[in-house]
Amino acid sequence: MGWFKRLTPYIVVSLISMVIGATFVVGCAGNITGDKAQKPDTAGSPFKALQPPAAQAHISDARNTPIVRAAQTVGPAVVGITNKGIARDFFSNRQVMVEQGTGSGVIFDEQGYIATNYHVVQNAQEISVSLADGRTLDGKVVGGDPATDLAVVKVDASNLPVAVLGDSDSLMVGEPAIAIGNPLGLEFKGSVTAGVISALNRSLDIGERRFKLIQTDAAINPGNSGGALVNADGVVIGINSAKISLSGVEGIGFAIPINSARPILQSLIDKGRVIRAYLGVGALDQSTAAKYGYELKLDKGVYVAKASASGPAYKAGIREGDIILKVAGAETNSVAELRAVLDTQQVGGKVEVVIQRNDQKQTINVLLEEMPGQ
Repeated sequence: MGWFKRLTPYIVVSLISMVIGATFVVGCAGNITGDKAQKPDTAGSPFKALQPPAAQAHISDARNTPIVRAAQTVGPAVVGITNKGIARDFFSNRQVMVEQGTGSGVIFDEQGYIATNYHVVQNAQEISVSLADGRTLDGKVVGGDPATDLAVVKVDASNLPVAVLGDSDSLMVGEPAIAIGNPLGLEFKGSVTAGVISALNRSLDIGERRFKLIQTDAAINPGNSGGALVNADGVVIGINSAKISLSGVEGIGFAIPINSARPILQSLIDKGRVIRAYLGVGALDQSTAAKYGYELKLDKGVYVAKASASGPAYKAGIREGDIILKVAGAETNSVAELRAVLDTQQVGGKVEVVIQRNDQKQTINVLLEEMPGQ
């Protein structure tokens, strides 16, 4: 029996271990069972940060910024515009409607008028308008103005969200600017980018016209064209348009000031086109002459290469070979400057034109007429 005495301590230890182990299992089982009815206390748990947060009843002012409020106000009025044209199917040799491009637009009137860029709707046989609420409507081009890259599209619908047009003349350099549109297509519709007003009255020559534009560093990408540039008050202060896309250049986007766009949009609604005054001359400056292979030596003014006999300039006495130095008191040292001055004049009004002929200056009064064939 000596061996029993020697084993007794080990047996006692084993029994104690079994009892403790059983208690631990029962305790764990009790916790597991109770977990169905009551969540465990996670206080002090290293995984507390992984627990889902409680719903916030109030959004802090730090998050609910003017940019957020502006996006919520104007975002519903920004639409996607799909330009569709007719193409011939390669396999069936039948004409089919295909997508030619996409852009953005801004609903600015309860009757369904939408501002956009002319190049967004150019040569469209059909227009499809995608609203922020998911609806897709047929659109119609009311009018377009290639000179300013503006157009108006209309949809027939009620209860449309409408953006408020602001005052671009009151803008300040450095204030917030929010661009809303559909960069790279409708897959990214309603995208919001933010920056500041980088500069005002930036002169940008596009073709033979000079534009006064708003410069911003808010990202504007293909597809943003025609979308809204919004200030911190939630009003539209520009229509996003050209963007400099050069290697190494970032953060330079442009928008047409809404004060410049407003009368053009109104004219497109009323007449389907923009009524402009003209002189009826074909003018050249050093830059445009070089494009045609000519060398033009001019210190000032633009050279009259052609004067239409039925045009107002010819009727007033301006002839080929004259150099136009000023129109309405403004110097015209480029074709773009000449067009910019004429765009500010009214049809039917008289304007003073200072010319140089045979090294002699003279002033001629011209009765402006409506530009034909727009």
